[in-house]
Amino acid sequence: MPTLNRTEINRENAQHSTGPVTEAGKQKVSLNALRHGLTSQLVVMPSEDLEAYKTHLQSFLDEYHPQGATEASLVQALADASWRMNRVAAMETNLLTFGAALAPDAFTVRDAAATVAALESRAKAMANMSMHTQRLSRQFEKTVIQLRALQQTRRDQEQKDLNHLLDVMEMCKSKGQPYDPSADGFVFSEPQIAEARRLRTREHRVEEARRHRAAA
Repeated sequence: MPTLNRTEINRENAQHSTGPVTEAGKQKVSLNALRHGLTSQLVVMPSEDLEAYKTHLQSFLDEYHPQGATEASLVQALADASWRMNRVAAMETNLLTFGAALAPDAFTVRDAAATVAALESRAKAMANMSMHTQRLSRQFEKTVIQLRALQQTRRDQEQKDLNHLLDVMEMCKSKGQPYDPSADGFVFSEPQIAEARRLRTREHRVEEARRHRAAA
């Protein structure tokens, strides 16, 4: 007779398990699922749609356009916190609508006592949801502040480097000398340089217009 491994034994036992039979027992199992969903370290639970999460994450990437590992990590944290807040909201809705109608005539004294305990557990679950929502909301807001500050610092540095690059390019052009930006460590693309030139030209025209108006 072949020897069953542990996985096969567990699967065999699971087939003989019918789970909770009473309504109160079913409520308890549901509350356990809610509890695990709130505290799980998994971002996407097995019961959730992975493709929906990917779409959710992409919406944050499209909004913030992260550059580098740190910004990407913060955007990921934002998406994850938002996903978890949506999960809590769905759990809250399920909990409020769960077990709305029960048949009193079918209850024994034991069933009634178990139902009272389940209702108390539901109240505790609601309190836990509120706590988790507040925690996730604070985490989300803090991450947004960190991400925006980091991106602003990056943009300021990029603008400073672009201004330096344009100064060097204008100098080399006036001297008739060729210039390769990458040789000096500049990593800007041609569209970025062209946009920087356009903005600088506009600034010069605005300044010229101001001087002309002041002299008039």
